[in-house]
Amino acid sequence: MNAPDPLSELDAILARARAAQARFEANGSQARYDLAAQAVGWAIMEPDRNRELAELAVQTTGLGNVADKITKNHRKTLGLLRDIQGVTTFGVIKDDEASGITEIARPMGVIGAIVPSTNPAATPANNIINALKCGNAIVVAPSPKGVASCERLLQFIHAEFAKIGEDPDLVQMIPAPGSKEKTQRLMETCDKVICTGSQNNVRRAQTCGTPAVAVGAGNVTVIVDETADLAAAAEKIRASKTFDNATSCSSENAVVVVDAVYNAFVAAMSQAGGALVDDEAGIVAKLWPDGHLNREVIAQDAAPMIAALDLQGRVPEGTEYIAVPTQGIGPDHPLSGEKLSRVLALYRASDFDAAVETTRALQLHQGAGHSVGIHSTDADRVMLLATTIPTSRIIVNQAHTFATGGAFTNGMPFSLSMGCGAWGGNVIDENLHWKHFLQTTKIVREIPAREPSLDDIFADYWSVAGS
Repeated sequence: MNAPDPLSELDAILARARAAQARFEANGSQARYDLAAQAVGWAIMEPDRNRELAELAVQTTGLGNVADKITKNHRKTLGLLRDIQGVTTFGVIKDDEASGITEIARPMGVIGAIVPSTNPAATPANNIINALKCGNAIVVAPSPKGVASCERLLQFIHAEFAKIGEDPDLVQMIPAPGSKEKTQRLMETCDKVICTGSQNNVRRAQTCGTPAVAVGAGNVTVIVDETADLAAAAEKIRASKTFDNATSCSSENAVVVVDAVYNAFVAAMSQAGGALVDDEAGIVAKLWPDGHLNREVIAQDAAPMIAALDLQGRVPEGTEYIAVPTQGIGPDHPLSGEKLSRVLALYRASDFDAAVETTRALQLHQGAGHSVGIHSTDADRVMLLATTIPTSRIIVNQAHTFATGGAFTNGMPFSLSMGCGAWGGNVIDENLHWKHFLQTTKIVREIPAREPSLDDIFADYWSVAGS
């Protein structure tokens, strides 16, 4: 008996998703879309299920820690549900009498969502909520390590769907075992690709022939200047750097400190759980023993990270992360890139202008377009940074990981996927959110003519250049 063709199995899943989406749209309403999105929110946020998903994620991926994944699953989902509450995504969303244009919300169809192992429950849930809110079906492609978490999440979602009479075929996943071939087929046959994860997946998404929103790599750099509250900055950097063991693309990878406060900041950092390890060559050798990031260090708790880097007895008890004084930037200096661990590169700049140049060089090396941070009370410096660095976000005096992807204390949309603009090779420079799962039809009516005269357009120009 012949084994089933894996690609045919995936094609059947896509066909069911497409049929379910057509029914969802044909019999849709704002109330139905909202209820489906809320069902997914409760599927991951219900405390017992949240804990089970967090424990399963750490157990199967070996990345992050349970407590922080519980927090992430809860807060990211709660924030997203807040963001979309009351948002119109069905029927008429805009009716402008002056322009004569009425906009009608329309779903994309079937979303193909490529999601990473670092957030194997939170990222799929985020994508699923956005997809359903806008009337789409969705098929998720988890990373190999994230399959178990995604399967369990979908079981919880389908259980909630059963309570409200919703169609389980609206939310499906690539059947295990995953493969590049299955993911490629999904990207080529769905209606829109949403891709968060490795840069290899991003490149494949952007060249698959299907409209795609993919996000760039992180390599967050944060400046600490002489006007900063050093104790507050050190504590925020600690909280951000250590959250979920630095699995987030928004985790600080380098801190650039101006010389005038360098020693004072190092002292503040040590009080906040950071240990200075002045051994760049030794740390690089341990962190990249064979040219690849050490699995015993990536996204691990402090104790196993310290053991893997052979730092026992070299750092104080209670050390939560290490900061390694670094000078070089580029491929020959691995610490200048993303490390996915509780390891921070520490740069010393002669003054603020030099700090900006270092930050710019770090972003151009890796992470262009994603985000940088600054701890400062000088608004002019914040503006200078925002007009100098190739980045989409400047996070000011905040714990970077919590702020970049949306926080209850700032106005960024809650998301686990950050667009990096043309700097990072992305079509969006904002946080992925519901608008990227929606398209519109415009009804265009005739209005009174608004044709300007040549003088209306060129008067200012003629006054300078002549006619």
